[in-house]
Formats: sequence, C-alpha cells, structure tokens
Amino acid sequence: MKKKICVIGAGLGGLSAAIRLANKGFEVDLYEQNSTPGGKAGEIKEMGYRFDTGPSLLTMPQVIKDLFSECGENIDDYLSINRLELICKYFYPDGSILNGYSDQDKFGKEIDEKTSDSSASLNKYLTYCKTIYELAGDLFLTKDPSSISTYLNSKALKTLLNVGKIDPFRTINKANESFFKDQRLVQLFNRYATYNGSNPYLAPATLNIIPHVEYNQGSFITVGGIYSISKALSKLAEKKGVNIFLNQKVDEIILEKKEVKAIKVNDKIIKYDKIISNVDVNFTFKNLIKNFESRESKRYEKKPPSFSGLVFYWGIKKEFPELETHNILFSKDYKKEFDDLFENKTIHNDPTVYIYISSKLNKDDAPSEKENWFVMVNAPHIQDQNWDSEVKSARKNVVKKINNFFKTDIESLIEFEKIMSPVDIQDRTGSYLGSIYGISSNDKFAAFMRQSNKSKTIKNLYFCGGSAHPGGGIPLVILSGKIVSDIIESEYQ
Repeated sequence: MKKKICVIGAGLGGLSAAIRLANKGFEVDLYEQNSTPGGKAGEIKEMGYRFDTGPSLLTMPQVIKDLFSECGENIDDYLSINRLELICKYFYPDGSILNGYSDQDKFGKEIDEKTSDSSASLNKYLTYCKTIYELAGDLFLTKDPSSISTYLNSKALKTLLNVGKIDPFRTINKANESFFKDQRLVQLFNRYATYNGSNPYLAPATLNIIPHVEYNQGSFITVGGIYSISKALSKLAEKKGVNIFLNQKVDEIILEKKEVKAIKVNDKIIKYDKIISNVDVNFTFKNLIKNFESRESKRYEKKPPSFSGLVFYWGIKKEFPELETHNILFSKDYKKEFDDLFENKTIHNDPTVYIYISSKLNKDDAPSEKENWFVMVNAPHIQDQNWDSEVKSARKNVVKKINNFFKTDIESLIEFEKIMSPVDIQDRTGSYLGSIYGISSNDKFAAFMRQSNKSKTIKNLYFCGGSAHPGGGIPLVILSGKIVSDIIESEYQ
C-alpha cells in the first residue's frame, strides 16, 4: 500500500515537498487554508491592477528547473523566466543614483564613474562572495544539517578546514566596509541582510553569499509575475497526483506517544503515516500540536524572530520613467533604522522604501499608462505595538519620502490601495508574530539554529518553508521541500 503523506500549507516549500513525494510514488494530500496556493507568493487583482503579494525577485532559477526535470517535465511548458539587465535602481538621500546592473563590467563602470570606489573593488568583493558560496552553499543550502552524513564527505571537510573563508566571525557591515570606502556601496550591500530578515550590523558575513547569488548567478523575473511560479507548481502538483484541498484549515496535528498519527480538519480526523508542516515552526508547535511541549519547541520559541514588513499595494494613475522594476530609496541613517526595528520595535521615521513595479515588464499588470506599485518598508515583528498608529505614521513618512525624491504628489495619483501589515501577514500565512523569515540570523551560529527539517522530538513530523532550514526566499523554501522529500524517501529504503 502507498504510504500516506499530509502536507500542511501550500506555500512554495509545501508544494515542492508534495510534488517530489507524489513523483516518488507516495499518496500526498496538501491542505491550504486560503482559496489559492502559493502562501506568501500570492497575488491581488483589482481595478485592472495585479500585484504579487510577497516575493518579488527570483534567484537561483536552476532550483525550480531541477524540480521540473526531476518530474520529467519541461519547465518551458509551465513558466517563462527572464533575466534582468538592471537588478535594482538605488536612490540616495544626497540625490545620487546607482544602477545595479547584472553585467559586472557595466556595474563596475557605474561604480567607477559615480563613487569613490572602483570596479576593481567590486570584482574583488564578488569573488569573495563567490568563495563563500562555493565553500558553504552546498553544505548549508541543500543538505539536512541534523544528519551526520551531511558532514562525512570531502566537500564538507574542505569547508570546515577553510572556515575562516566563509567569514562567520565578522558582521556583514564590517566585511563590507573592508571592501568599500564609499558608504553608499556599503549600504547597498548591507541591504542583503534584509533578504532573511536580519540586521547587517549583527548578522555574520557568511550571509554575503547572497550578493553572489544575485550578481554572479543573475536575477530573474517570470512572465506573469512571481505568482506564476505558484500557479506553475500547483499545476505540476495536480499532474503528479497531489490532492490539493483549498479553503481547508488544519486545526490540529494529533499525536500518540510523541508520534504524529492524524490531523483534524473540519471536525474530521484523517490518519497519515507522516506529516509535513509548511506552516511557521512556532505556529506549528503552539497552535497545531495541542497540550505538548518539548525541548525542541521551547528552544525555537526563545530565538529572536526576524523582522516583518509593511506593504502598500498602490494603483498609480501615471507612469514614472525614472523608476525601474525594482527600486530602493535609502534611509539617511541605516544603522538607526535597524536599531529601531530590533531594539525599539518600531518602524524608523525615515525608512528605506522598496518599490517593485512588475508592470514595467509585464504590461498586463496595470491599465494603460498606469503602474502597479508594491511599496514595502521593513517593520518589526509583533510586540504590543499599536499597529493602526504604526501604519498611519509609516504611510505618512513613505508618501513624504517619495514626494521628495521624485518631486511629485503621489497621494493624488493613488487610485487603488490595499495594505498588508505584520498582523495581516500573521493572519494570512501563519507567520509567528508576523515574522517573515522565522528566526533572525543576527548570530554567527544562526545557520545551525534554524529548525531542522525533521523533528527531533516528534516521530514522523517534518518541516519545510521559510522558518525551517535552510531559510526564506523562493529558492531556499523550494530546497527545503526537496530536503524533506529526500529524508522521507531514505526512511523507506
């Protein structure tokens, strides 16, 4: 008889695990509380505008291609992926602008002409980032960190013998200051700490693996926006025989002597051999597993959460040729911004503003001569704030900042608005305290602190998604699904 697997949550990690296990011959049921799959990678469609709700950039597309290849499918039948020539346009308070080109020579020329640094500094820095990736990437991104076999190979030994080269003892900021003297470039590369919800003034420089992924390997966007990835994986899941149940909220994971046995959904008890939670780890332990506490759950609960986000989805009745698909309006005091996020638990009064306009590339995402603005600022995780007041204040500061940078009256151009606060993120996606990335990585041992993909205290319980190993972001959550499926397959061999 086929072994029955339950996956809770149809985010990209859950879809990845479900697809792979179904492809290996398991019977897989996938439950999603929302009306559409994708988790954080959802979409909003109103008044002729379409918005991606969460992730806005694709890196490491090979991870998705490998998933389709593993299933004997041609990804081109499901997705169209385009490389970005200009990854991001950076606007600074002093009025200067830097274009982050994907072509290293072109980006280097930009640095030569506009900063006190040089293309040689950039090349040296990206070579350093590449070294970290080559030493640590395979070990930390594609393997189960709790398995001894992960470390019993020549590649792992090489990493351990060259631990200094993965730079775990400096902070991101300290490392970046050693490569660049122009503070605008330091700020630009410090920003990559936000890709996993961390503070560049505390997080280990090992995370400088991220610029390598974005600049050396390339940055991409899919035709139809990031939500097209969710749709493609959902389509592949159905083709592989995954049973997807939408609008089905799992209320409980039922245990028997520290072993998962079933789930409770719509007052029905359904038995399974193994259960995978693609829901936030803390939410799983606190809300789905009733009357059971373990050292594992208590340990994870004590870890400081990553920050959250505040997003304004704006339909803008004008085109802004000075903006690109991805844009950053930097704050004047970056360190103070992170101090406010992590220490004061508030949104900085001069926040860095990210503006993602997918209609620059996908014209169908907005009406003619209009644009769909995804406007995001970093926000603290939920901790007794008055969110009505926080949102109102942040919106005022964001509007003021945009008006100052572009000499406009953006308020008069907004004809559609929807807001997603940390509270909304928690309610919609089950992210504990609205934390987008689970725990923060503000510690040199953070890579070893994430929830492992197999529970250490509850038999036949597994985790994938952004709060589990290896972390948040499209490629990493898809890899988390692969790690889980590999673990489960190995247990039946």
